[in-house]
Amino acid sequence: MKSVVLIATLIFTLSLTAQTPYEKGMNKAFSLWEQQKNTEAAQLFERIASVEKDNWLPSYYVGLIEIISSFGLKDEALLNTKLTRAKEFLDSASAISKDNPEIMISYALLNTAYIAFDGAKYGMTLSAENVAIYQKAQTLAPNNPRVLLGKTEWDMGTAKFFGKSTAPYCEDIERAIDLFEAEEQTIPYYPYSGIERAKEISNNCKKETSPK
Repeated sequence: MKSVVLIATLIFTLSLTAQTPYEKGMNKAFSLWEQQKNTEAAQLFERIASVEKDNWLPSYYVGLIEIISSFGLKDEALLNTKLTRAKEFLDSASAISKDNPEIMISYALLNTAYIAFDGAKYGMTLSAENVAIYQKAQTLAPNNPRVLLGKTEWDMGTAKFFGKSTAPYCEDIERAIDLFEAEEQTIPYYPYSGIERAKEISNNCKKETSPK
């Protein structure tokens, strides 16, 4: 039994030492993000990006953290600071990986953060921009579940704003779930997440459409 433990410990140690500096850094950054240490995570992703100059993922994650953490802010100056920084890193990621649907829909999420803060101020111009972003992303990647989910959430939000039913979009959410489940996750650190959000929306659809 002791020899089994020793072998397992050795394998675990070797697996740790076999990690590249990039892998160690990315794993640490994701761990910090999971602990809601957003500033530390973003700073580490930024340091990785400064080294991994041909890799779009670290810059992408800096932008994404800044966007997500901007929702709910009450200070417009702080919002602008965070979203300006987010755009700079998304621009860097996009320069490395052009016409990347994951980056494109993050620009749409950035616009949504502005609209959520002040719809009257930002809604008119940025709403049209989002429609164009989602249309282009869907043309480039019709079977990307995050593109379909993002576009459908946007369409649902628009429908609610104008007092219309969101029920027609529930089928698209179900299709997104199917695409998530069929997706092969082969690229390390790729942003494959989203199925939990899709299932949450699906459950809300079922509640809203079930007989009273």
